[in-house]
Amino acid sequence: MNEGLFPNIDWQDIIEATNETLYMTGISVVATFVLGILLGLVLFLTSKDNVWENRTINFIISAFVNIFRSIPFIILIVLLIPFTKAIVHTMIGENAALPALIIGAAPFYARLVEIGLREIDKGVIEAAKSMGARTGTIIWKVLLPESMPALVSGITVTAIALVGYTAMAGVIGAGGLGNLAYLDGYQRNHNDVTLVATIIILIIVFILQFIGDFVTSKLDKR
Repeated sequence: MNEGLFPNIDWQDIIEATNETLYMTGISVVATFVLGILLGLVLFLTSKDNVWENRTINFIISAFVNIFRSIPFIILIVLLIPFTKAIVHTMIGENAALPALIIGAAPFYARLVEIGLREIDKGVIEAAKSMGARTGTIIWKVLLPESMPALVSGITVTAIALVGYTAMAGVIGAGGLGNLAYLDGYQRNHNDVTLVATIIILIIVFILQFIGDFVTSKLDKR
């Protein structure tokens, strides 16, 4: 313990909790980026007047995305307890939070991906088709490059939301700054612990936003 401004702070615990939050956020952002792009691409390509137009598949995936992005995260964690235990064999610790974090964020990001893809000039896509480009070529050479600023902007928003999700996951024992703020800060009435945990979370959010804005500005050629 430290006397003075932060008498209840154990800086080793703060560092450990920060690392846990960064770990949960980092892994879930990468997984969400990959899964979200895959889901968003399928949503876009199976929609009306696109190369894989298929109302049934589009409806099923759209329903999946709408359902899981609408469930409050704290409820989603509870609903996924059997699934989480089957995968990681525990409900305690940062790894136990990952399934809920990814399943909660990927559908949200998938919609942002779909929106970004819909903003692409259809003339560019039609031009690629008229030149005989295959679907794979259209995806890698047209859709993804043209929508990249929107994809980066979307993952930035999602990453910031995931930082908040990790804090909520911490309340039920997933570790991280949320867990520290709740157990050591709120339950023990150590307001300085809650304050420091909150400040660090805000710093993480500001850094993510700065990086996202910087990368987006570099990619946006408009």
